[in-house]
Amino acid sequence: MTLRLLANVLAIGGAATFVGAMLNIGLTLGAYWKGLPPAAFLDWFAENSHLIGRTIPLFAVPTLVGLTASLLIDWSDPASRNLWLAALGCVALLALVTVGFHLPTNAAFVAKSIPLDQVPARLDQWLWLHWVRIALGLTTSVLGIVAIAR
Repeated sequence: MTLRLLANVLAIGGAATFVGAMLNIGLTLGAYWKGLPPAAFLDWFAENSHLIGRTIPLFAVPTLVGLTASLLIDWSDPASRNLWLAALGCVALLALVTVGFHLPTNAAFVAKSIPLDQVPARLDQWLWLHWVRIALGLTTSVLGIVAIAR
């Protein structure tokens, strides 16, 4: 296996796996959470959210390593370089949404510091922005595929 192939597999495979995990969270857990009363949702989240959070590095680290390596390997090809840069830009936006909104909101859910009457609206916002992260992750994978298919 060449370094290029390994980098490409990590970049695209990592991003696609991350999208799959986020889809599962959005479709399965999101529907479950929305069906719970606010207090029960906060109880569930406080008790179980760590199970979701600990898996994220398993996808994020290989994705970042693969994207960075693919970018460096293809640096001399402007078209491929731009596609890898765009893919990294998508990951940066995804990380910005995660750090700027999801992590603080997750902490508020865990601490149960959101008034119960505001939980449904905050959960809706959480899920809407989660779909934005899914779209960014999917775009990352597609850009990587286009970069290697050229």
